[in-house]
Amino acid sequence: MEKNISGLKIIIDRDMCIGTANCIRVAGEVFELDNQKIVTFKSDLKEPDQRTLVEACSVCPVSALTAVDGDGNQVVP
Repeated sequence: MEKNISGLKIIIDRDMCIGTANCIRVAGEVFELDNQKIVTFKSDLKEPDQRTLVEACSVCPVSALTAVDGDGNQVVP
């Protein structure tokens, strides 16, 4: 699943997610855990600055979150 947020394409690999919620602690305005305890995008998300979003993706211990910039360069992981 993917979504364009704050000028970045954020990709969630739900098969890799182990539900630590580290991303939510950094960017709770973007991410939440669903009923399976797997990260998903909030339906009413608010866009944080890019730095916060990159940090939220980078704290995932299993690299289930990928951030790609507008030029197609992978920023995280």
